[in-house]
Amino acid sequence: MRKLFLLVSAVVLVDTAFFAAIAPLLPRYTAELDLSKSAAGVLTASYAAGTLIGSLPAGGLAVRFGVKPTLLTGLTLLAVTSFVFGFAKHVVLLDAARFVQGVGGACSWAAGMAWLVGAAPPGRRGELLGAGLSAAIVGVLLGPVLGGAATVLSPEVVFSGVALIAIGLAAVAWGMPAAAPGEETRVLAAVSALKRPAVAAAFWLFLIPALFSGVLEVLVPLRLSVLGATGVAVGAIFLVAAAFEAVISPLSGRLSDTRGRLAPMRLGLPAAAVLAVLLPIAGTAVLVAVLLVLVVMSLGAFWAPAMAMLSDASEAVGLEQGLAFALANLAWAGGHVIGGAGGARLADATSDAVPYGVMAAVCVLTLAVVLSSGSRSARGPSHVRGTA
Repeated sequence: MRKLFLLVSAVVLVDTAFFAAIAPLLPRYTAELDLSKSAAGVLTASYAAGTLIGSLPAGGLAVRFGVKPTLLTGLTLLAVTSFVFGFAKHVVLLDAARFVQGVGGACSWAAGMAWLVGAAPPGRRGELLGAGLSAAIVGVLLGPVLGGAATVLSPEVVFSGVALIAIGLAAVAWGMPAAAPGEETRVLAAVSALKRPAVAAAFWLFLIPALFSGVLEVLVPLRLSVLGATGVAVGAIFLVAAAFEAVISPLSGRLSDTRGRLAPMRLGLPAAAVLAVLLPIAGTAVLVAVLLVLVVMSLGAFWAPAMAMLSDASEAVGLEQGLAFALANLAWAGGHVIGGAGGARLADATSDAVPYGVMAAVCVLTLAVVLSSGSRSARGPSHVRGTA
């Protein structure tokens, strides 16, 4: 179990590092390639768009052929697209590389998390998912460092290194035993499962932080650049924000195991709503940085509980875990595409305050529903059994 946890953690760490490396590079690409906010949003959201398209097929691969072949597919795509992204000099090629890597990320996440949950005791599901997500957050931590390093060294060197690490992880995964594929399940069963209220609720709660993150990943780096922050400074700011999120994630997962899946979100939703209002009116880079850290911490209360809630609800309706995490990928990717590309386009047409205002309204409305619902139906397996 320990070796499997370390492997899955390393895979999601490297994958999210590639994804998050774009933040400090975004001002550079915007200047060199003369990109508008909308074009920068497309570049940022391309990875998520690939994950969106690849989510359900990746879950189907994990169920049909097994978690290990699917994970190896994801790592192979990561290695190839990292090389391409490092050497690309045209925005279309950069977009394409991030898109294909998003498909690979869908494979890695669906297979890796399903592999981990399959070996985890149900009463510790939220805790282990939170710990695994902490590794992903560490990847988000390292991503801006990689991007910052690429602004000082070169994208060729930095992203070639990412590719070599992916090849090494594939070699480790190749030698690990994995459970045989289960009975074949139709991929569309995942879509049908969204008709169940518990599954739909968990999907929505996983979608919210993805939407907000998509907005932040485009508008915050560009705002910091306008306020005088360098690419390295932007990377450092996102690094600090992700460090706090890495602490929050396992704690929220543990809390969801013992107090119910919705408990952490009752704290995160109002905080996120208030911070969404404050972010667009911050007038200094330091204040924007502080607000970013706080909003990322509030969003950190969502990821593990919502993922565990989705896993619980999918299990209850008989959906394979590979497809359950395909739904998680779908929510994450859809949120980043809408939040990144859509939020940037809305900001271009109006102002940054508008997409932030939309996110505040979403959080407030969701909080009203969460507060009006009983936590009993959202409690995790360990709570039902009365164990810690």
